[in-house]
Amino acid sequence: MTKSAAIIGGGVIGGGWAARFLLNGWDVIISDPDPEAKRKIGEVLDNARRSLPALSDHRIMQEGKLTFASSLAEAVKDADWIQESVPERIEIKHKVFAEIQANCRKDALIGSSTSGFKPSELQEGAGRPEQIFVAHPFNPVYLLPLIELVGNAGTTARAKATLEVIGMAPLIVRKEIDAHIADRFLEAVWREGLWLIKDGIATTEEIDDAIRYGFGLRWAQMGLFETYRIAGGEAGMEHFIAQFGPCLSWPWTKLMDVPELTDELTKKIAAQSDAQSGKHSIRELERIRDDNLVAMMRALKARNWGAGAILEADDRAKKPELPQDITKPLITLERVIPVDWTDYNGHMNESRYGQVISDAGDIVMQMIGADQAYIDSGLSYFTVNNHITFRNETHAGEEIYVRTQVLQAEGKKLRMYHEMHRKSDDDLLATCNQLLIHVSLETRRSCEPGPKMAKKMKSLHEAQTRLPKPESLPDEEWSNS
Repeated sequence: MTKSAAIIGGGVIGGGWAARFLLNGWDVIISDPDPEAKRKIGEVLDNARRSLPALSDHRIMQEGKLTFASSLAEAVKDADWIQESVPERIEIKHKVFAEIQANCRKDALIGSSTSGFKPSELQEGAGRPEQIFVAHPFNPVYLLPLIELVGNAGTTARAKATLEVIGMAPLIVRKEIDAHIADRFLEAVWREGLWLIKDGIATTEEIDDAIRYGFGLRWAQMGLFETYRIAGGEAGMEHFIAQFGPCLSWPWTKLMDVPELTDELTKKIAAQSDAQSGKHSIRELERIRDDNLVAMMRALKARNWGAGAILEADDRAKKPELPQDITKPLITLERVIPVDWTDYNGHMNESRYGQVISDAGDIVMQMIGADQAYIDSGLSYFTVNNHITFRNETHAGEEIYVRTQVLQAEGKKLRMYHEMHRKSDDDLLATCNQLLIHVSLETRRSCEPGPKMAKKMKSLHEAQTRLPKPESLPDEEWSNS
């Protein structure tokens, strides 16, 4: 049964929540009095549809149904999860929570996107206080996995289980505290940045450069303490603290003293930020941000590290079943082309076609039993020939699929013919005639497969070779198979 989420407030954060749930197969209903809500959320969804699926190497999930409610009561009445993202004013939140609880199910989860209020403050006057909890995300919600959960232990445990299914990394905060955990760090950095600007030491761009070209990249994969542990060398964290701890008493920062945000300082910051980024619209900046995040997170995913480990675990959980019907061409791959696969010509680099073909061929290998356990036993297949033809351009964000026909599966040889198509119009983008040879990983030489695999190969060979020649396959390559 499809789950449903009600989003109360469709701003930047509310729109991000809507995208996260919707693109993970949930039905989403939005309540927002803003007459521009549909347009704004539509623009956020356009960006999310372009970027979120590109984090996965498997086919994308069927998108849920999106509707806009005529009232808050209509939005929440049947929802499994209700996410409040209204302005950060406690009186507004109390009014919204009262209306939500008057109309929602008693078992619904009610999360607040608040970045500062504690759950005890949100729950004041509530009929069912334990139902309300903090679920503080990070922008863009549809890409960044961290969610801070604060509230009743049973409620946050249920919320954690729900969020993990949609690819997020919930952090249950042990004790409630103003601004939770992450924003307290951000506030400290923000305060120091204000002083550096006020004192004429650095501009907004120079401060951003210090973060994005330096420690920001380290923090993205290891966080604060793991980064400093490495700085301590072989002696570890204790040595680091002994070496650098005394500097905490030095007058380096002004974190205990906040500059007054005068009109002069505000205008100075705004002018510097305009000079830094004003040439881009907010949507362009979002797309630049999203493209960079996808590339970084996919890179981390390949190393199964940091935020990439969350993506890898989510992909494993959503890995599709192997094709079952071997009497027709096999759909061996469905995926979205990520932006980091494109080159200076603005289309998919030719090396990535090889990866697509390799991934499709791996599926056939798994079908006949050449899975990771088989490879670990010392046997595998090596590709000895790929004849790839490029039929049309492939661009970032396009959804593609590969149709594979096995031309030969006997003895040491496994020959496949792959057709890569664009899903939106079935246009043929590339083809590949691929030959693999069964090998011993010990001798690195060809060898015959065992009887169990030979039996599976025979069944696949007999079923697939009865199929007609693919239209795109040249006659001479068909006759040589």
